[in-house]
Amino acid sequence: MQKTNAMRILDKAKIKYNTYEYEAGDGHIDGVSVANKLSQDVSMVFKTLVVQGNSRELYVFVIPVSEELNLKKAAKVAGEKNVEMIHVKDINKYTGYIRGGCSPIGMKKLYKTFIHESAKGLEKIIFSGGKIGIQIEANPDDILNLINGRYEDLIM
Repeated sequence: MQKTNAMRILDKAKIKYNTYEYEAGDGHIDGVSVANKLSQDVSMVFKTLVVQGNSRELYVFVIPVSEELNLKKAAKVAGEKNVEMIHVKDINKYTGYIRGGCSPIGMKKLYKTFIHESAKGLEKIIFSGGKIGIQIEANPDDILNLINGRYEDLIM
């Protein structure tokens, strides 16, 4: 497996992690499909979403794959009047990643990042490794410290 930028950053920070590869050729790259392909509990598998606030600032939200981001809660924790998802065509421009391969680690800039509070009680969470077909499993507290994020209630 080729190292992704996210893995190199974890190596440099001396954070322990595991990687998983999955077959993406069938086009089923949504988080629930990925969790099933990896035979993992969907509550452990998280997706990375990028939103933009009224101020034009970008924010990153990491939530369980089977859940929806509550935009009102997201805006409140970000300190914005409201937020909206960025367009798919802009994901690469802002993050350096593509849809389906967006990792909370190693984006072009370190945006304010929030991880859903359900990760707090978990020993490990699984999230995109920065490339479609690769997932990373790591301790959520380690990730939070690395990206200077915080836990919040973010879903419906």
